[in-house]
Amino acid sequence: MNLILVAVISLGAIGLIAAVILYAASKKFAVYEDPRIAQVGEVLPQANCGGCGYPGCSGFAAACVKAGSLEGKMCPVGGQPVMDKIAGILGLEAVASEPKVAVVRCNGTCANRPRITQYDGVRSCAVAHSTYGGETGCTFGCLGCGDCVTVCQFGAIRINPETGLPEVDEAKCTACGACSKACPRNIIEIRPKGKNNRRVYVQCVNKDKGAVARKACAAACIGCGKCVKVCPFEAITLENNLAYIDPAKCKSCRKCETECPQNAIIAVNFPPRKVREAAAPAADAAVKAEAKVEAQPQAKAETKPEA
Repeated sequence: MNLILVAVISLGAIGLIAAVILYAASKKFAVYEDPRIAQVGEVLPQANCGGCGYPGCSGFAAACVKAGSLEGKMCPVGGQPVMDKIAGILGLEAVASEPKVAVVRCNGTCANRPRITQYDGVRSCAVAHSTYGGETGCTFGCLGCGDCVTVCQFGAIRINPETGLPEVDEAKCTACGACSKACPRNIIEIRPKGKNNRRVYVQCVNKDKGAVARKACAAACIGCGKCVKVCPFEAITLENNLAYIDPAKCKSCRKCETECPQNAIIAVNFPPRKVREAAAPAADAAVKAEAKVEAQPQAKAETKPEA
């Protein structure tokens, strides 16, 4: 009986000592968490897409609270309404940021970029990119395996079966950047939507020299530099045989679009150009030429009787 009592007392004493040690350790190594972090996390969409640049919504919430400012921070899924709620919780000002959208910078359709080989392997862009150059002569363009479609949580991207290229649904795209990170060839860029949802960009990422690029794809940028010369705002740069339009400088004048001999510059959501304006010089020349041709037989007919 005494042995049992001693054992019980001993175990009780050990438990009490362990409890005191744990209590002391919890107080000494306690980590304080601002309760506002949980409040901010509750208003976030919990998509955990990483588009904000932080590891999940909890990481973004902590960054907002600790920074003491919302400048440069944006939840791409929740948008400005969510940022306004966060600003209300933290007592800060949420500066409206420019909406963005994913843009596919490749126009290597089946018609523009003929296949020269056939890929028989895992349907993954990452695997295909690391093992070989692709089914076409362009080693920079889209591989068409659909990694971007797989990672998109919002169903905003699909592969067009006719062109073999990904297409972005602007209404569903949140500009989270997941597709851009998944693309091993960096053909998907997150760009500002632009005023009235209009934007101009070079739909090509081929850095080969002009002759090589054009041989691989009929719509490739050949680095001729005509767009750079015609741009009045210095928004276009030419580097490594490839033109790039800076969305911050571009004023959407569209002069570069008409100057590009390859039609590699795309203008999205613009009204169609007036055919009359574009065709007027050619039409005037055609009319003058026709009048000249008609006048020549009449002159000959008038001079013939005198001979």
